[in-house]
Amino acid sequence: MAHFAKINSENKVETVIVAPDQDYVDSLGGRWIQTSYNTLGGVHYDSITGQPSADQSKALRKNFAGMGVNYDESKDAFISDQPYPSWTLDEFSCVYEPPVSPPTVLTYATDERDNEIFKSMDWDESNLRWIAVKYDDTNVYWDPNTTSWILY
Repeated sequence: MAHFAKINSENKVETVIVAPDQDYVDSLGGRWIQTSYNTLGGVHYDSITGQPSADQSKALRKNFAGMGVNYDESKDAFISDQPYPSWTLDEFSCVYEPPVSPPTVLTYATDERDNEIFKSMDWDESNLRWIAVKYDDTNVYWDPNTTSWILY
């Protein structure tokens, strides 16, 4: 069994199904392209270990196809929409990358715990930075130069 994405006339994924082979999906009508559930950023991952597979020939079309994802025929890749104007497409992985790398510190210390996760974390396009909210509703932003969260 394999995963197949149905592509519409605008090269958007309409649906993804599991089917026995290409002949089967061709009989359904429409344009169907095989996709790999375990592929992300041009790398195929072992479904049990989560590590890159020894056989990278299984890395189909850079990324798994999801509803509404774009199929770029020239790259033979499934590519999500650009999440923010400042993010750029990595040509190898076909994944959009932010201008500032994501934070490497994902927890903070409280009086009760040393490793509290943030209530929320997001990209702040207006200021081109990562922001987060602690559980006490304190707002912080990520400073990549000091690799720390700063109150604002």
